[in-house]
Amino acid sequence: MKLKWTDTIEIAILLEEKFPDKDNVNLRFTDLHSWIMELDEFEDDPENSNEKILEAIQMAWIDERD
Repeated sequence: MKLKWTDTIEIAILLEEKFPDKDNVNLRFTDLHSWIMELDEFEDDPENSNEKILEAIQMAWIDERD
């Protein structure tokens, strides 16, 4: 299954699996964007992201870790 920017929960789960040691609270959105682009399952236009989407993914990732 190929993920899009709107698949926030699925992306958060994969981020936690691939980057369990990253600080997901104090991060730069540019880093988060890069980490998402590195996910094998992710396939969407890099230009389709924005601060609102990245913040939603970050919040889902924080929830996933808790």
